[in-house]
Amino acid sequence: MPTETLIAEHSHLTSRYDRRLAEILDHATGIFCEKGYEGASMRDLSRVSGMSLAGLYYYFESKEELLYLVQKDLFSTVMELLDERLEGVWEPEARVRAFILNHVEFFLSKPKAMKVLSHEDDVLRDELGAEIAVLKRKYYRCCADLIEALKLEKKLEFNSRAAILSLFGIINWLHTWYNPHVDGAPPLLAKEISDIFLGGIYAPARSKA
Repeated sequence: MPTETLIAEHSHLTSRYDRRLAEILDHATGIFCEKGYEGASMRDLSRVSGMSLAGLYYYFESKEELLYLVQKDLFSTVMELLDERLEGVWEPEARVRAFILNHVEFFLSKPKAMKVLSHEDDVLRDELGAEIAVLKRKYYRCCADLIEALKLEKKLEFNSRAAILSLFGIINWLHTWYNPHVDGAPPLLAKEISDIFLGGIYAPARSKA
């Protein structure tokens, strides 16, 4: 068989595997959201995914591994999207706004996943937990670097850690109160959150002026 044909076939198989994995992770997210990690079981996932229990255990050792893959996929994807959104954006305030918009749009498109991340934050242990912790720190660091760059450019004075954690406190719990009919589309909500957050960190400088 020609090399090009082999490559094309491998690509097709990989693509099909990736799609199936994405479907299973989506089902797992729904189960974790509905029943919580402790209440969920591999049998539940087998039922909703249409995959045999033996088949699930062939690919995934445990529901812990599934939760790990769900979280890894979410953090990896949101950071990839952020990199794309920040490309060509150099003004510090615009970059902070881009971070907020990216987070709000991504996680409001996945409310079940957002709930799982919030409620099952400390379930994973050992190597799996450590790897997710690294991804979380990387995401936090992305936000921190953007805010520090803005702070430096505008010569602002505020507690950076308090500001960053306050921002995450706002955007990480959107799934508990967001109503599109009341709060508007995600881009509008992201703009309003950005205005409130930036207004807060700019306030001391304005008071001095």
